[in-house]
Amino acid sequence: MGARKRNVAEERKAAIKKVAIAKLNDCPTSPRKMRLVADMIRGKRVDLALAMLRLSTKEAAGRLEKLLLSALANWQAKNEGSRIEDQELVVKQVNVDSGRQLKRLRPAPQGRGHRIRKRSNHITLVVDNKNAVVAADNNTAN
Repeated sequence: MGARKRNVAEERKAAIKKVAIAKLNDCPTSPRKMRLVADMIRGKRVDLALAMLRLSTKEAAGRLEKLLLSALANWQAKNEGSRIEDQELVVKQVNVDSGRQLKRLRPAPQGRGHRIRKRSNHITLVVDNKNAVVAADNNTAN
């Protein structure tokens, strides 16, 4: 591995250590429905995002709320001695990727069968300090 590639990889690893990540794999909700809820909270402060998820009537909001609480617990484990209330934490990134599909057959008229696809998704949620997110945005703009 070249020196440049190694340096970039080390920088990426150091950046990952600073943020709190939570993942949920094979969530039995279609990715399209989950993205509607994920778009609501992306870039918002954590307390505002939690309130939005609690008040949402969508079924995907409950799963995403639980994942956000897990990310907060991960952040608190990384930053011992810091209180969540004192920090300005934001939902830095929410990725919803499609997972596996369960394929089923539903009976149709005249002896045919229609395929039913039961979709699932993988969610990755990243929580970071607001100051760090603003600094990262300024570095990419330059």
